Amino acid sequence: MQPFRQISGPAAPFLEPNVNTDVIIRIERLTGVPRDDLGAYAFEALRTPSDGRPDPGFILDRPPFRGAPILIAGRNFGCGSSREGAVWALMGLGLRAVIAESFGDIFFNNCFQNGLLPVVLPKEAVDRLAAEAGTGAPVAVDLVAREVRAPSGEAIPFAVDPQRRQALLEGLDEIGATLRRDPEIAAWQARDRAARPWIWATG
Repeated sequence: MQPFRQISGPAAPFLEPNVNTDVIIRIERLTGVPRDDLGAYAFEALRTPSDGRPDPGFILDRPPFRGAPILIAGRNFGCGSSREGAVWALMGLGLRAVIAESFGDIFFNNCFQNGLLPVVLPKEAVDRLAAEAGTGAPVAVDLVAREVRAPSGEAIPFAVDPQRRQALLEGLDEIGATLRRDPEIAAWQARDRAARPWIWATG
């Protein structure tokens, strides 16, 4: 997993509330489409109207937000069914952070598992940031300092779980974090085997 320390760039304002995981990526696309290609199908219903032709007016398809690393989203972003592919699709667009007033719980957790930083800010801060970012002026998300820096220079602090923060800083998913503790696990197993040999008996 790619480490996350600080990113800076355009932040696309997309304040539609209750954008669910089916809007982010249709479930049919999760079978037969390689993970690295899911970005092409992110927000498909919004980017491709009923006539099947791409809509260049969608916020993430027009300059200066095409390829933007940051999305400023509406409340309850990522609600709906559990779908890790929603995170993969967003990252396939080049996104590394999503800023919103609130997130769907499962989506929020999936973000951390895959290196996408979900930043929760008060509604007033989200609205203010979206207004400033609308011109394409760069926004910075600093996980080291735990703050978002607006184009105006305002530093907006955000909270993040310490363990999840450290995992993102080091680029560790759950498996990577577990493997780092392999010596501790092996030492515990040795102690337990000595204390309770019958537990480890085979046959």
